Amino acid sequence: MATDYDAPRKTDEDTDSIQALQERVPDKLSGVVDVDDADNPGFELAGQDLADIDLDVVVLPPQADEFTCISCFLVKHRSQLDHEEKLGSVCRECAA
Repeated sequence: MATDYDAPRKTDEDTDSIQALQERVPDKLSGVVDVDDADNPGFELAGQDLADIDLDVVVLPPQADEFTCISCFLVKHRSQLDHEEKLGSVCRECAA
C-alpha cells in the first residue's frame, strides 16, 4: 500500500476539540504527585552524626596476579597488562 507523505496527516474527522479530549480523560489524576520512593531509595544523611559508627572493611594486600596501572590507577589482572614503563605497568585500555 502506497503512502502519500505530502498529504495532510489529520482530517476534520480525526481532530478533536480540547473539550472532547478533556471529557474522555478523567481529571482525577491531574494534581496527584507520585511521591513513592520505592524506585529511588535514598539515604537521609544531612545533619546526622556518623562519628560513632564503625565500618568493618577488609583490605587485601596486592595479589601476585595483579598490577596497578600508572595511568588510570586501577588494580587489574595480569592478563590486562599491555606493557611496562619506567614508572610502572600500563593496562590495555590506557595503552589504546
